Amino acid sequence: MSRSSTLAYIAPFCVLILLLGLAQGIHSSSLSLQLSIVAIMCSTMALTARRVLEDAKLMRVRNWPGTVLIGVLVFAIWIAPDRIFPGYHTAWPFNNPIMGRASAVPSGPPGAGAAQAVRALRAVAVVPIAEELFWRGWLMRWLIAADFEAVPLGAWSALSFWIVAFLFGSEHGRYWDVGLAAGVIYNWWMLRTRSLGDLILTHAITNACLSAYVVFAGRWEYWQ
Repeated sequence: MSRSSTLAYIAPFCVLILLLGLAQGIHSSSLSLQLSIVAIMCSTMALTARRVLEDAKLMRVRNWPGTVLIGVLVFAIWIAPDRIFPGYHTAWPFNNPIMGRASAVPSGPPGAGAAQAVRALRAVAVVPIAEELFWRGWLMRWLIAADFEAVPLGAWSALSFWIVAFLFGSEHGRYWDVGLAAGVIYNWWMLRTRSLGDLILTHAITNACLSAYVVFAGRWEYWQ
């Protein structure tokens, strides 16, 4: 296993987290910022992950109907608590110094229409690739064996399954509960399909549904 092999799976995610942290720090949703994030991410993936992304064996979608259904299901789970119990994620278990504070729900959209479109593009076309390479392409296998490429995609280990699910949930701050549910479902789907292509596609469908919901329902808090 070479260093470049590891970078292919972890570099896009690390760069994404860094960029999103910087964007949050400057409190900007401008078009130029959104375009910069997408451009940097595309460059990073082209430089570090091209070999993996061009591997037809890893990226072939094996179960189109199931993958689409799983993507929509995770979206439904994501919004269900706040639909059923308005203000659900402002309760203490989700709104605290550890998981993050909920700022006031914005009265208007973050940025102009073009900025929103690019942000949605980022959520659909960039984030799923970076996250799935890291969480289920690398970490889920690396926790089984340091030579992770010798471990087949979707190999079962209770320890790796639950560590990845919990860390994936914690990555989503005050939405950690639905993030954990999503992590469990995505991990299970990886066990079933053994394909990064299926996981990237189902994650992209979830994010596409959520982005459409944010824009058309005006639920901007999901983009805070």
